[in-house]
Formats: sequence, structure tokens, C-alpha cells
Amino acid sequence: MTIIDADGAILGRLSSHVAKRLLNGEEITVINADKILLTGSVEENYKQYYSAYNRGKSLAGPEYPRLPDRILRRTVRGMLPIKTARGKDALNRLKAYIGSPKELASEVPEKIALARSGRRYVKLVEISKLLGAKVNE
Repeated sequence: MTIIDADGAILGRLSSHVAKRLLNGEEITVINADKILLTGSVEENYKQYYSAYNRGKSLAGPEYPRLPDRILRRTVRGMLPIKTARGKDALNRLKAYIGSPKELASEVPEKIALARSGRRYVKLVEISKLLGAKVNE
């Protein structure tokens, strides 16, 4: 099992890296999913996620998440061949957590795809709170 610390990582880069490793058969646990960064301004990102979240009916779907760990899983899911058995098995090998769970405190996590300075970033937890998620930082 591989543990990845997502603090300071960009969502798309992290997701593509995780998806590729999941398809290779690894079990991956992502911690600190609330500290993932999105490029762009708060307004741009909120409009994009709100339009996706508001799409469809509450009973019929499609269902878009509000919590940061579930947004990460949904993003990785979009990069997997989810309609095949291989893609479903790969997604089942992914675990994502808000913060760092106590049972994983002794493990040393990997750092992947850190953000560069000089760009505008928004934390995923800020977008989640604007969408109405109740997240403790």
C-alpha cells in the first residue's frame, strides 16, 4: 500500500499520477485531500464545480460530490476506464482521507506534483465549503 500526501499538490496532476498507478495494480491511500490545490481563482473554480454539482435531478443523477476526498475520487474516476472490470477494480483500490488518520500516522507518505510559485491557487476545501460541505480544517 502506497500513501501519498496531497498537501500542496495540484488536483489534475495528482489525479493522473494516481490513476496511472492504480491501473498498474497498486493500492493507494491519499491523505490531506482537503489541502489539494486548484489553479485559477475562487470564482472560476466555484462556477465550474457548482454547474457540475447542480446538473441533473437529486434522484436521477449524475451525482457530483461536495467533500474534498470525494471530489478527488471523482476526478480520478474520470481518468479511469470505469465501465470495464479493470477500471472498477482500480477505483476500489483508492482510498482518500480529509486530514491524516491516526492509524496512518506512523507511515511515511510520498509527496507528488507540488505546485509552483507565481500562480493563483485555491484550496479544494474552500470550494467544498462554498458548495455547502461541512468540513473541519
